[in-house]
Amino acid sequence: MISWGILCVTAAAAVLPGVPTGAPTRVAVWRDAGQRGDAEAARDAERRARDEQRAADAESKAARAREQRAYDRARRAIDEGQWTAALDRLQEVVTAAGARADAALYWKAYALDRLGRRADALTSIAELGKAYPKSRWLGDARALEVQVRQRVGQPVALDAAGDEELKLLALNALQFSSPDQALPMLDQLLKSAQSIRLRERALFVLAQSGSPEARKVIAGVARQGNPDLQRKAIDYLGVHGSNENRALLAELYQSAEPDVKRRILRAWMVAGDRARVLTAATGEAQPDVRNEAVRQLGVMGAHEELFQLYQRESAAEVKREILQAMFVGGNAARLIDLAKTEKDVELRRVAVRNLGLMRTSATGPAIVEIYTSQKEPAVRQAAIEGLFVQNNAEALVALARKESDPAMKRALVQRLSVMKSKVALDYLVELLGK
Repeated sequence: MISWGILCVTAAAAVLPGVPTGAPTRVAVWRDAGQRGDAEAARDAERRARDEQRAADAESKAARAREQRAYDRARRAIDEGQWTAALDRLQEVVTAAGARADAALYWKAYALDRLGRRADALTSIAELGKAYPKSRWLGDARALEVQVRQRVGQPVALDAAGDEELKLLALNALQFSSPDQALPMLDQLLKSAQSIRLRERALFVLAQSGSPEARKVIAGVARQGNPDLQRKAIDYLGVHGSNENRALLAELYQSAEPDVKRRILRAWMVAGDRARVLTAATGEAQPDVRNEAVRQLGVMGAHEELFQLYQRESAAEVKREILQAMFVGGNAARLIDLAKTEKDVELRRVAVRNLGLMRTSATGPAIVEIYTSQKEPAVRQAAIEGLFVQNNAEALVALARKESDPAMKRALVQRLSVMKSKVALDYLVELLGK
């Protein structure tokens, strides 16, 4: 049975005056409109999902950074003997339960032991073993446990006698006398169950020596061992960036975990190994590590390498990192060029925003030119923000005088209204007088 509604719609379409034969019916028009609406809704959903993922990635990155800052502050406090201050920071890391939580539990036990709270120290060690049974800190935690139990008079299987502070003083003396002659003892100390703090000092003394034997010992620590010692060893290999050290870091990089890879990239940056950092930025499969390589190219001022990488890259997220690296490296010329020529509106907006964070004399006129030549509101808004960050009231007033778009003029005036500038104030008074 044919629907009466369909007959009515079809008949109405047939008798509409002025509608040529073969013209689409209203049903077809409504169907097309619905399809266009579905496509637009799908694009909106895709944009929202992309924005949500970007926000989640940013929050994850920020959480890792907060954890690392707290951990670094705790380590500095421990080095300075500020045990109570260290505990506050370490608890932040333990609570966050991130990549440094197991290390924080170890250092928490260490600080508690130094404060004489040995029962609490043993509790922290037990918590480390229970929560992180595969942690690379377990060996050091067991060695610390032996020392703590010895101090409270419990039987121990390991002779941990000796005052750590005296040993640290002896290592400091070796640093200024002859680390090469003490190399066998330092090597043995690094392989022992002594505290991490003592072994870190031994590693530092070894790093002062340029001998192949010392480098071999440091390389062994960099290959495997306690995570904190491994990172220190990688740093020292970068600081003393000989060809042998850089080649060793390349060998380690091949099978390293992402966190260690990022450390190696920073060591290559310190060593000036631009070629290997570029290789990682080009071919690294792990996005976080690849982005770190891009950032290090920016720190190294690798302008041409970054531009070539940008031209070859297809992923928008990586391109964003490259634009950020160009800003870090101070490459205003390339950012200006990309802000004018990049086809992706969002990337153009990022380029303009980064220009606003650079010196006014180098980028102010370019931002004004971009504002006047671009049509996309997002890009023009980024130009306004850039001039505002530069405190460039003269340029904002000049643009506001010429602007005919009400929305853009409001955006310009809004920024001028919060600037502490006589030029801005004079213009606002002028507006009130009209």
